Amino acid sequence: MKTKVTDLLNIKYPIIQGGLAYLGNAELAAAVSNAGGLGQITAMTLFTPEKLKAEIQKVNKLTDKPFAVNFAIGSYNGAYMELLETAIKEKVKIISITGGNPQPILDRIKEEDIKSLVLVSTVRQAKKAEMLGASAVIAVGQEGGGHIGKDDIGTMVLIPRVAESVSIPVIASGGIGDGRGFLAALALGAQGIEMGTRFIATAECVDAVKSYKDALVEGTEMDTVVIKRTFGTPGRVLKSDYTMNIIEKEKQGAAYEELKTIISGKSNLKFIYEGDQINGFAWAGQVIGLIHDVPTVEELIKTMVKDVIEGTERLQRLTNLQQ
Repeated sequence: MKTKVTDLLNIKYPIIQGGLAYLGNAELAAAVSNAGGLGQITAMTLFTPEKLKAEIQKVNKLTDKPFAVNFAIGSYNGAYMELLETAIKEKVKIISITGGNPQPILDRIKEEDIKSLVLVSTVRQAKKAEMLGASAVIAVGQEGGGHIGKDDIGTMVLIPRVAESVSIPVIASGGIGDGRGFLAALALGAQGIEMGTRFIATAECVDAVKSYKDALVEGTEMDTVVIKRTFGTPGRVLKSDYTMNIIEKEKQGAAYEELKTIISGKSNLKFIYEGDQINGFAWAGQVIGLIHDVPTVEELIKTMVKDVIEGTERLQRLTNLQQ
């Protein structure tokens, strides 16, 4: 496949793995890159420059293909700059920025040979990212897992709106988990896609406990909810007694200090690493309704590309019938 995103990132297929807090490690990133997409390791949940350096070096041993480092900077108040310097020193060629103001990072890398992808959820954010020098934007619809935009704009509307509003490449995210969504994103004006939840349900996502993957396979599009709305940082998670309790406390007006422990990264880890659904939560998008298996990354990407080809042929037949 050849799009502006494959040209920009020097990859075979315009398929990007999401940053995936606590799960975006070297094994998964290398598997995605080796299969023709763009894998990512997540910097912020490695916490230290030493650990990030080791993970970058590990990816380089596992693949000779491009990969990215994700900086989910929303709650770190500038504490990510030391990690950014590590990525620069290790000659990382692609970074993504999610969950916060990208300007400090974009300003720092202007003179570096680094491509930048910025996550956005509105046209305004996309225009700002372009103005600041982003190489491309990842537009995430409200169907997505993890942190999403505050305005509840669906992928179907957001992608064409962003694509018609900026001149840099647009990557679609949110609700995409198979070749049908991939093809639809391209039809809407995107030059590629990003998937987070779908890549968790793969063999190479080795840190995700089996019960987490099982929940993604067994769940439907009705089995997610959004927490943290009252704090201005909404995020989509698997529906459970635990997450419904969070929502109920928010409805009752609970302050952040009252809930910070049960919505923390440590509580997230209890579910995704240990399978403790009583005392923890897990991020997940509505795309779980389309997840029915746990393939290898290579199998997933091959199937998606095959489905895009077959879908294109089907659309061509429909078009010919109408002429």
